[in-house]
Amino acid sequence: MEYQRDDHRVHLIRSHLVWTPKRRKAVLKDAIAVDGRRLIAQTCAERGWEMVELAIQPDHIQLVVRVWPSVSATDVVKEVTGRTAHELRARSAVVRKLPSLWTRSSFAATVGTVSNETVQRSIEAQKGL
Repeated sequence: MEYQRDDHRVHLIRSHLVWTPKRRKAVLKDAIAVDGRRLIAQTCAERGWEMVELAIQPDHIQLVVRVWPSVSATDVVKEVTGRTAHELRARSAVVRKLPSLWTRSSFAATVGTVSNETVQRSIEAQKGL
């Protein structure tokens, strides 16, 4: 995976995000899953985020996304859940029956390519300068 660069930064920020429908209802299947995948891909593309992986299960979504340093994991989840809730509720009677599509809870973790040992060695090397 290549580092991203702009005028003043070099970075590689990837997040693993997971969120679920309200009451963990298994509604993310068939046409709803297809529409959800398309909406998530569109949202990521419009915001300049790289969708690395996307897995839609009937009762949860897992997304690995590559973002800029100014974007938090919470920002990504809010953008994606807001858009998908609005669009999917407009298109699907099954989703409209839920009081709200998504729970307010989510999981976020960074996905790194550098081990803790490598970071420790780098810090130790900088101390010696």
